[in-house]
Amino acid sequence: MSMRKNRLALHLHTCIICPILKDQPMKIQAMKPIKTTKNVENISSSAEEEQPLSPVARMFHESDSTVYIIVIIGFETQLNPEVIKANLGHTLLSQPRFCSLQASSLPDEKRGGELKWVRTEVDLDNHVKVPTLDPNMDSPDMFVEDYVSNLSKTGISMSIPMWDLHLLNIKTSDAESVGVLRVHHSLGDGTSLMTLFMSCTRKLTDPEALPSLPMNKKKKHGSSRGGFLQYFIKLFSVLLIYWNTFVDVVMFFITTFYLDDTKTPLKGPLGVASTPRRIVHRTLSLEDVKLVKNAMNATVNDVMVGVTEAALSRNLNRKYGKIKEEAGEAEGHNNLPKNIRLRATHFVNLRPYLVKEDASEMIKSSSKVKLGNLIGYVIFPFTIGLREDVLDHVRSAKATGKRKKASLEALYTYLMAKFFIKFFSAKWASFPTQTTLWYSNVPGPQEEVTCFGHQVSYVAPTCYGQPNALMFHVVSYVNKMKIIVSVDEGVIPDPHQICDDMEESLKLIKNAVIEQGLADCYDY
Repeated sequence: MSMRKNRLALHLHTCIICPILKDQPMKIQAMKPIKTTKNVENISSSAEEEQPLSPVARMFHESDSTVYIIVIIGFETQLNPEVIKANLGHTLLSQPRFCSLQASSLPDEKRGGELKWVRTEVDLDNHVKVPTLDPNMDSPDMFVEDYVSNLSKTGISMSIPMWDLHLLNIKTSDAESVGVLRVHHSLGDGTSLMTLFMSCTRKLTDPEALPSLPMNKKKKHGSSRGGFLQYFIKLFSVLLIYWNTFVDVVMFFITTFYLDDTKTPLKGPLGVASTPRRIVHRTLSLEDVKLVKNAMNATVNDVMVGVTEAALSRNLNRKYGKIKEEAGEAEGHNNLPKNIRLRATHFVNLRPYLVKEDASEMIKSSSKVKLGNLIGYVIFPFTIGLREDVLDHVRSAKATGKRKKASLEALYTYLMAKFFIKFFSAKWASFPTQTTLWYSNVPGPQEEVTCFGHQVSYVAPTCYGQPNALMFHVVSYVNKMKIIVSVDEGVIPDPHQICDDMEESLKLIKNAVIEQGLADCYDY
C-alpha cells in the first residue's frame, strides 16, 4: 500500500463556490470583455463524444439525494448584469458541463438507461435571472433568505444545462448586493467548483494577479536511513491503516443495515430530502480559529468540528430543557439524555489520492479546470455532552479526525458507490440516511478578490436535497470563517439559534485557551 494513501486527510468536499461577482467601488472592470449574444456559440468545434455521467454524478439524481449546490455571494458594490453575462461566455461556458444537457440513452435492462453529457448552445437569458427589486423594502436580509429558500423548493429543468445565476441588486446588512448561484451537484463537487471560481478571480490589490491557493503544509519525514526502527514504524502505520479501515467498513455496514442515530430534535425523518430548506449564515473570525488551532496543535478542521460539537451540545441541551419544562419537570443545568448517538456524513476530497492535478496551473484558465465528483465520506461521531472543560470538544474532534485520517474509509465509500452503480443501480449506492447531519468544508481565497470586476464580500455555499434535516458548511475567505447552516424548518425551526451557538462556542473555546495559558501572548 502506497504511503501516499497513508496520509489520507480530511480535505472536505463540499459544496463550492462559483463565478459571479462584483464591481470595484468606482468602476466596473471586466476580466477580459468579449462580444457575446443571447445564444453563446463559442463552443469548441471539436466536440467530444457523448460521455456518460460518472457513477457519483448519477447518485445525485436519485430521489433521496437529488442534490443542488447553492452559493450566496455578497458583494461590496452593485452588480452589473451585462458585464457578468459578457464574461460568462469565456469562463463558465468554457467548461463543457456548463453547456451540456444530461440526456438519457435508450433504456438498459439493468440500469434503466444512462445519462450522458450532450453539448448544446446556451441561451444566457435562460440561466441568468435579474429580478426587479424594491430598494426600500422593509427587510432585505429576510427577503434574500426567503428568496434562497424558495429556490430550494424547485429544481432546474434537464432541458437546459443544470445551473442558474440570480443577481439581486439589494443592499443587505453585510453586502451592497447579492448573487445566488445554483448548480446541480452532478456538474462537480466543492473542490472542483472552488478551483473554477478561483480561475475567474483576481486579487483586489493586483487586477492582473491570480489569488493564492490555500496550501496544506507537508509533514516532514525523517531520513530513509532510520534502520529497523524506521521500518517498524512504517510497517505499524500501514497495519494501523488496514485495521482502522476494517473497523470503519464494518461500522459502515452496521450503520447501513441497523445502527440509526438517536432520535433527537435535530434528526430528520425519512423522506426529508425532498423538503425545502432554510439557509442562514454567520461570519466568525478566522484569526480566533487559528489561535485555538495553534494553541492545541490541531487543524482548522479539528477546531471547527469541535466548535460544531460544542454548539450542538448547547442547542440540544436547551431543546431538551424545554421538553422537560413542557412536561412539567424541572429544567436543570444538564438536560441531555445519556449516550446520545449523533454522527455526521463528513465529506472528503479524494483528488490528491486519485489523480495528478496541478491546481496552480488550472486556475490560470477556466477551460483547464477539471470538474467532477471525486469525493468520499466518513461516518464521523460527535460526543454530545456538556463538558467541564470546553476544550475537550476540540480534543475529541482532533482525536477522531486523526483516527479517520489513518483509515481508507473515504476511499472505500467512493469505490463502493462506483461498484454498485456500475453493476447494479444507483439506488444501491445512495447516501446514508441514518446519520443526523452532513458536514463539509472548503478553503477559500486567502486574500480579497474580484471576479469580472466585482469585489467579493463573502461566499456562503451549501446544499439542498440531501437526506438529512441539517447540514453544516464551513468556508474561509481572507480573515473570515463563514458558517452556513441548511435546515428543514419542519424539523429545526431555529437555524439562527444554531449560528448563535456556533458563535458563542468559539468564543468560549478561545477564552478557555487564553485562560489556561495555552496561547502565546503574541497570538492575541
